[in-house]
Amino acid sequence: MSAPEVAATVVGAGVAGLAAALELQRRLSDVVLIDASDRPGGVMRTDHIGGYVIERGPNTIQVKAPMAAFLARLGLERVLLRAQPASRLRSLYLDGRLVPVPSTALGLVGTPLFSLRGKLRLLAEPLLPRGDAAAESVAEFLGRRLGRESVERMIGPFLTGVYAGDERELGAASVFPALVELERRHRSLALGALWRRMGRRRAPDWPGTWSARQGLGPFARRVAERLREPPALGSRVRSIARDAGHWRLEVSGPGGPHALRSERLVLATSAPAAAALLAGVCAAAAEALSGIAYAPIVGVPFGVDPASLRTPARGFGFLVPRSAGLDLLGCLFMSELFPGRAPEGRALLHCILGGTRSPDLVGLPDDDVVKRAVEGLDRTLGLAGEPRPLAVTRWPLAIPQPDRHHAARLAEVRRRLAAECPGLALAGAYLGGVAVSDALASGVAAAAELAPV
Repeated sequence: MSAPEVAATVVGAGVAGLAAALELQRRLSDVVLIDASDRPGGVMRTDHIGGYVIERGPNTIQVKAPMAAFLARLGLERVLLRAQPASRLRSLYLDGRLVPVPSTALGLVGTPLFSLRGKLRLLAEPLLPRGDAAAESVAEFLGRRLGRESVERMIGPFLTGVYAGDERELGAASVFPALVELERRHRSLALGALWRRMGRRRAPDWPGTWSARQGLGPFARRVAERLREPPALGSRVRSIARDAGHWRLEVSGPGGPHALRSERLVLATSAPAAAALLAGVCAAAAEALSGIAYAPIVGVPFGVDPASLRTPARGFGFLVPRSAGLDLLGCLFMSELFPGRAPEGRALLHCILGGTRSPDLVGLPDDDVVKRAVEGLDRTLGLAGEPRPLAVTRWPLAIPQPDRHHAARLAEVRRRLAAECPGLALAGAYLGGVAVSDALASGVAAAAELAPV
C-alpha cells in the first residue's frame, strides 16, 4: 500500500520543532509534527506540586528578536511574564559568601570579584593586538583578551549557568561568535562594542528575563495549539529513507507501525537522535553529529522557610565557580523572580547539579542527589532548618557542548546534507545556541530553508 503523503514533516516537538512546524504551516498546505513524548515542548515541562510551580527543564528564557517576531505572528506576546526587578541582582559564590555581579562598567571598579591587578588587566583590553580566535577555546580567547582572573571568576561560572560546561573545552567561535567577530573586525572587544552601539540598529530583543504565568510547559502547549493539526504524540520515527524524490518515514505509534511520505523533512531533535536517523542516508553527516557531546543536568527544587536561610535568597540566584569544589553548579531563587511560584510564606529554590563538572551525579539515587544539593545549599546560603525536596529531574543529554571544532563540524554537516539529502533541514539547540530563544530561531530558519517565502 502507498504511504500517506504530506508537504512537510517535523520530527521533534520541542521548541525548535514547534517553531519549524508553525512556520512551515504558514507556507504549505499540510504539515505533520511527530514526537515520542506524551506532550509538546521537549524539555519545557512544568509540574504544580503542593502550591509550588516546578520547572523540570529551563526555568527562565530570554526573548531575542527572532522569538519576539515569532510570538507576535502567533499573537502570544502577552502569554509571557517578565521577571520582577529583583532579577537584576545576580551573585557568585566566592570565598565563602555571595558576591553581587556588577552590571555596569562602573560597578567593576568596586567589586571584590577581581583584584586590583585583575581590574587593570580588564582596562588594558583596548590596547591589546588582534588575535585569531577561530580555533581557540573560550578560556583561551577571553583569557587572552580579558585576563585569566576574569575567566576563572566570572566567565567560567557564567558558562556553568548557560552550558553546564567547561570554558577550557567550549569553543569561542561557537559560544561567543559576536565577540569573536568584534575582535576580527575592530581588534578590541570594548572598542568594537562601542562602535556597534553607535552604528546600525538591530531588531530589538525583549529586555530582562521571562517565563509564563503557569510555567514554560503550559506556554509550549499554547504554542502547539496554533497548529492546524495537533502533534502526533507518542509516535517514534524509526527510520528515514529517500523514496522517489520524497522522504519516507517508518513510524511506530499508538495505532501501530505505519509509513509516511513527505516532500520536506525537518529533524528537530538532539544531535545524537538526528545522527541515528541520518546514519542510513548520509553516514558522513551522521558521524559528524555523533561527535557533539552533551552535558547532563540534575534539577532539585526545594521549598524552604525564608527565615531558615542565614544568607537571604534575594535576586536571580547564584552560580558556583569550579574552584569552590561543590557539586552544586548554581541555584535560582524562583519565588523571587515570578509571583505565585511558592505558597505564601515559603520560598522556592531550584538547585542545578551535574554538568561536565560532576557528570556521574545524573546516575545517583534520588537520596544521594538530594544530599549533595542540601550540602551545597548549606555551604552557600546556610541552612538553619531542613529544606523540603520537591522533585528530582534528570536530563542525561541536557545541553550541547560546542567545542573548538564545532563550527567546522556543522559546516561539514550542512555541506553533506545539501549534496546528499535534498529537502531535509536540521533544527535544535546544538546548531546556533543552547537557549530556548536560539533553539526556536533554528526552527524558524529550518522552515525558511525548506519553504522560502
